[in-house]
Amino acid sequence: MLESVNTGETPKETPKPSTTASNGGRKKNGRFAKGNKAAKGNPFARKVAHLRTVLLKSVTEDDLRAIVQKMLAAAKEGDLASAKMVFDYCIGRPAEMVNPDALEADEAELAKRRRKADPLSWE
Repeated sequence: MLESVNTGETPKETPKPSTTASNGGRKKNGRFAKGNKAAKGNPFARKVAHLRTVLLKSVTEDDLRAIVQKMLAAAKEGDLASAKMVFDYCIGRPAEMVNPDALEADEAELAKRRRKADPLSWE
């Protein structure tokens, strides 16, 4: 691009941002330079976002209620996958079990972190 200034000098050419392989097609500040193909983003993520939007616009509250009722009925009839999904979403996954063999070491680590976080309370 030419830059013209009324100084009586001939116009000088303004340098374009470098997008060579040596800098990975990035500007000096680390951002993608114009023309870098990676700067366009993830087309798969855009497609998934679009499909999710279509799904959310299509499913009504009544549709969701009907689906949940069918899932609950299937769980009551013994469908383990349905029961697992109902439990996961209603109750949540169970907490990880405590390893009795590592209990002392875990408690020592916890005490160490507490002392580090608040040293005055342990004096």
